[in-house]
Amino acid sequence: MEEPRSELQADAEERTTSPDFDALTSPEELVRGERTRDDFFDAVLGLSNPATASEVADLAGHGVDAAREYLEWFEQMGIVKQVTESPATYERNQSYLNWRRVQMLQDEYSTAEILELLKAEAARVDDLAEEFDVASPEAVSISKHASATDQSIEDVWVAVSAWKTARRRVDLLERALATESGDAADQRTAV
Repeated sequence: MEEPRSELQADAEERTTSPDFDALTSPEELVRGERTRDDFFDAVLGLSNPATASEVADLAGHGVDAAREYLEWFEQMGIVKQVTESPATYERNQSYLNWRRVQMLQDEYSTAEILELLKAEAARVDDLAEEFDVASPEAVSISKHASATDQSIEDVWVAVSAWKTARRRVDLLERALATESGDAADQRTAV
């Protein structure tokens, strides 16, 4: 994950005392709960390219001033990154969102459960690779495969999308297992 800008980092005095993590509000609680906040959160999660505050405001269905305030707040939380200065554009910080998903997996599942989920998703990836007889879903020509196998383009597209999803899940589950410390894994229980 990229380092936040210098003005968003703790100064030397702030680094001398450790924060009371139990007193901090979780990012989900900060971001979710109010309609306006949810609208802006949904809008930034849907960004596939850098967008201005005006474009985010249009996506969220609210004003530009509110978009600027939420974008600044989301940037401080690491949910978005500012890409350009003038005009200011923002993009979704996928690294942060993936990190949050890994944290949620670690919080919600035991190591044994994560291993079972990983086995199931890895088997699904192998089955789909065998079905398409190529190494990755990016190597599939949807229209050619549909024609060659007498399937609809929609059915092939659904299968290729499922393959991509299974690969993303394998990556997140592997990261959840790789980033666990021995102490944390021993103390966690299944939810």
